[in-house]
Amino acid sequence: MEAFIEYVLQFGNLNKQQIDLITRKATELVLRKDDYYWEAGKTVRQIGFLTEGVLRVYYYDNKGEEITRYFIDENHLILSGTTIDEVYTPSEYLSAITDCKMIVFSKQDWKEITETVIGWDAIIQKITAKHHREKMERRGGLVSQDATTRYLEFIEQFPALANRVPLSFIATYLGITQSSLSRIRKNIR
Repeated sequence: MEAFIEYVLQFGNLNKQQIDLITRKATELVLRKDDYYWEAGKTVRQIGFLTEGVLRVYYYDNKGEEITRYFIDENHLILSGTTIDEVYTPSEYLSAITDCKMIVFSKQDWKEITETVIGWDAIIQKITAKHHREKMERRGGLVSQDATTRYLEFIEQFPALANRVPLSFIATYLGITQSSLSRIRKNIR
């Protein structure tokens, strides 16, 4: 819980009573490797914050192959939908690549925090904007670069992820085959 509060305080101020309310509403969730945080077609009923581990967002293409859209590592807020009242049913899967620890809030508790804590919306908007920028930066070059450049940029931007994520997931994220990724890795050593 401390990691979540420390992270939130980077984006705004909270007093002790506000922190106490947030802490009372939070629950710790442990996901084991390969557990789902959410599944395609199933309504999401909570807001999460990843404190330890790595999650992967992926979907199945029209050939039935898994395609990794992105990875989520520590200190990332996982919202469900664009508004708190939205019934969110994802078309993608979000699963643990490693054992994970999360702080989660029911949508009702999150709504109560939003209605009670002055400035909470502004804090969450700043966090959301930061995560959106990061996601766009991560995906931006993937379209126009060759496979070697994409991989080199991936390990430069995410050195901690490169050793924690299976190569097959990195390959689908980069839009290449696993054998191509193996060749690239062999050639750059």
